[in-house]
Amino acid sequence: MARRISSTKLLACVTLVFSAALTVLYLKIDCVSLNDDNRNAVSIEDPHNDKSLHEGNIIDSDGGRKVKNAPNSELMSNNGDNKDWGYHKLAVIVPFRDRLEELLEFVPHIHTYLNKKHIRHKIIVVNQADTLRFNRGSLINVGVLESGNECDYIAMHDVDLLPLNGDLDYSYPESGPFHIAAPDLHPLYHYHSFIGGILLLTKGDYKMVNGLSNRYWGWGREDDEFYVRLKRAGLLKTTYVEKNGDTIPEYEIRRPVNITSGYKTFKHIHDKKNRPRDNKRYFNQSEKTRRLDRETGLSTVKYDVINHYRLVINDAPVTMLEVKLICDYGQTPWCLKKEDHHLLQNMVTPAPLR
Repeated sequence: MARRISSTKLLACVTLVFSAALTVLYLKIDCVSLNDDNRNAVSIEDPHNDKSLHEGNIIDSDGGRKVKNAPNSELMSNNGDNKDWGYHKLAVIVPFRDRLEELLEFVPHIHTYLNKKHIRHKIIVVNQADTLRFNRGSLINVGVLESGNECDYIAMHDVDLLPLNGDLDYSYPESGPFHIAAPDLHPLYHYHSFIGGILLLTKGDYKMVNGLSNRYWGWGREDDEFYVRLKRAGLLKTTYVEKNGDTIPEYEIRRPVNITSGYKTFKHIHDKKNRPRDNKRYFNQSEKTRRLDRETGLSTVKYDVINHYRLVINDAPVTMLEVKLICDYGQTPWCLKKEDHHLLQNMVTPAPLR
């Protein structure tokens, strides 16, 4: 006997399939198999964006794109890897989950911005593809480990923060960690020890402090703990001041100077109404994450890379790593979403999203 399906459920299924088909058609996604030399190369273009049509591209009569041969220097510039721009190369590491609209705006913007500044770069998006709570610190640790030897410094970069002022410095931070999204420039966060948003470090400095803690599941606080790591490692700028007859040290991270655009220095594109922050605290999470983490970091992060994609979004190349993080439930049971707390009874690892 055939099973009856309610009209409401049927309508929901049809709507879902139709929406997915429209999305694929609009983005014009062209996938190449993993066995190809390009390893899952994907071209994503906005047919309504005339700015994506630049010299070197020929548009055929049916709207498709053909790319003619261009000089090597032009190709390297478009790829963000023109060696004439200098020795150093930046890995822009973007921790990511469920923000496609923001990613489609961020990648072309930061690629064009860095090209104009002649900053050699590679954009690496680390997509958390599991059912655990978001872990920004672990994702950045993964990005550093997977970035290879071609990049010698990194930018820990939020996907929803776009630089607008051309005077911001993304060059190699020889003098120590450099916080681009300073409190007097960031549109939302203005406290003195804030180092989130966009932070530049050499790979050597990042490894010196063992990267970010892996204990911060959910939103927030991993940057504050990282500030303490930098301070204890002597990587902050130190000045000595007189207070009550005593000479005491004051610590400050290096930040932009002579930037007059204030809170208009960046465009913040996060939609907090449709994407609320996961700032819940479960079990003994508040107590365990209040102190400096001396145990976890770059050397202890556990993960599996499920897929490795090379994408092009409006002519901007980006590498996306689809990653499954592995949680130690005995140490950080708060890695589980509330609806999965029952899994602790059998210590079952949640399956990755597919």
